[in-house]
Amino acid sequence: MKTVTVVVSVYNEEQALPKFYEAVKPILEQDPWDYELLFVNDGSQDGSLEILRRLAAADSRVKVVSFSRNFGHEAAMIAGLDYSAGDMVICMDADLQHPPECIPKILRAAEEGYDVVSMVRTRNQSAGFLKGITSAAFYRVINALSDVQFEANASDFFGVSRRAVEVLKQSYREKVRFLRGYVQNLGFRRTRLEYEAGVRVAGESKYSIRKLFSFAVNTILCFSNLPLRLGIYAGIFTGALGFLVMVYTIWTWVRVGTPDGYATIVVLICFMFAVLFLMVGIIGEYIAILFAELKDRPIYIVEGTENMEATEKERTSSDFSGGHMPPAHGGKPAGAAVPAVGERGKEE
Repeated sequence: MKTVTVVVSVYNEEQALPKFYEAVKPILEQDPWDYELLFVNDGSQDGSLEILRRLAAADSRVKVVSFSRNFGHEAAMIAGLDYSAGDMVICMDADLQHPPECIPKILRAAEEGYDVVSMVRTRNQSAGFLKGITSAAFYRVINALSDVQFEANASDFFGVSRRAVEVLKQSYREKVRFLRGYVQNLGFRRTRLEYEAGVRVAGESKYSIRKLFSFAVNTILCFSNLPLRLGIYAGIFTGALGFLVMVYTIWTWVRVGTPDGYATIVVLICFMFAVLFLMVGIIGEYIAILFAELKDRPIYIVEGTENMEATEKERTSSDFSGGHMPPAHGGKPAGAAVPAVGERGKEE
């Protein structure tokens, strides 16, 4: 019998967790696939961890990975992939905006041979008008700048096969990352399913406008080198502008004599310095990403687990040295550069 691992990122979701468990368990029980529910506690400050421990004590199929602190939603999903054991892995949120009723549809697609199942949101009942506009604008910008074409409104609700998971575990270990982009960049046989995001059952969104903006900038920098080329384009533009100003100055000198160039000089200097500082800032962002990769700090640090086959002794901090992931389910380490976390931005 094939097994599906449902990975759920948890950060301060004590009100939503019981409702999520009650909603998803009957659906998984009715499906012919065996299953495990893998909750990743991303350093929650409320009672989420206690609820997860109670669920794990009452249900052996509930497994818990708990971080030492908050590392971010992307890190939690990566940890879920690292610790998963299923033939198919489905990532989703605990607030029920990702409908559990879609899980059987993902599994049917897997049975048809698809390795990647992207869930595309057609409507978000909890999102306001501004968020809808900014989300659409983000995908247009990233698709215009990047060689990779992303599915508009694709979310962190997706399914990937075991061989796709192994590729993500071994080859996509950047410290600044965009996991849903990596999923769409894998290749393999893929399909898309549409869904309507439900209303958040409890709590509030953990992402402010500032965090979403930072996440969008990091995503663009991770998938496009075009911003670095802006310096060339800016140089060509300012050179052409300077030539036009020179022609205008000569023409004015011939017609009316020596012109008063104070205002022109000030405008040109301000403009060129603005372009210069913009390019320095863009280069600085790329250097910051390179610096994060060079430091090679872990994407996440696991403080404890529940219902995992490997013992806590096997998952001590020494297992993380040199960029290695501790064995999941008593298996072999996932390989070099697997641990990880610290992200500079978060997703929506």
